[in-house]
Amino acid sequence: MDEILNRFPPITLEEMKGVKLMNRIDTKFVTTRPRLLELLRMLEGDYLVQEIDGAWNMPYDTIYWDTAHYDMYNAHQTGRANRQKLRFRTYLSSDLQFMEVKTKDNHGRTKKKRMEVKDMQLEESSKASFLQQYLNYEIDALKPTIENRFERVTLVNKAKTERLTIDTNLRFQNLVSGKGLDMRDLVIIELKREGRCFSPVLAKLRDLHIHPHGFSKYCMGSALTNEALSVNRFKRKLIEINKIRRTL
Repeated sequence: MDEILNRFPPITLEEMKGVKLMNRIDTKFVTTRPRLLELLRMLEGDYLVQEIDGAWNMPYDTIYWDTAHYDMYNAHQTGRANRQKLRFRTYLSSDLQFMEVKTKDNHGRTKKKRMEVKDMQLEESSKASFLQQYLNYEIDALKPTIENRFERVTLVNKAKTERLTIDTNLRFQNLVSGKGLDMRDLVIIELKREGRCFSPVLAKLRDLHIHPHGFSKYCMGSALTNEALSVNRFKRKLIEINKIRRTL
């Protein structure tokens, strides 16, 4: 992958600030490493690769929080159109950490609000004020539930109207059940764009038979590592994911 990405024009973190897409439409795809390499070769002429200090494959650590009754997980699992997630994401290469609230509305748009933090103490006044403003859950009801780690490459189309994130080396550690799961053989691709503007990658994904596939890291990781959770709505997705993994 490094050899292919080395042929992409770079874009700096400073230049990326104009492509925030905080109010966006997300489309996810699940595939394998061999298919990913095919896709990257097809995208060389259309995308820039985010580069930080000469590197483009960035390590992330994320801890998701939920209520004791898993209200956020269950809102997704039961198909509620309006739903939220709370996470603390650490960019390990820069040691920056953000508390993030993601809200998906009934039009399919995702809005993300975040603030830089130094720890996960929710009672601290600035965090509490932030959560009271953006999160529809009581702070006292929240607890950390699952941690996930992965490495991410970020591509930007030359028109700078979209970002394409590519996540590899995905691992989970459930903080409630204690179960871990290594899913390094899967690749999660996410197209993030303002509205439904033209995207160079969509036709190429179709050519490779890589189709849209919902994959919430929080929900899929939780479903696969905590047997106490209901998975009714996720059964088909879990079967498809296992089928993709068996092709490797």
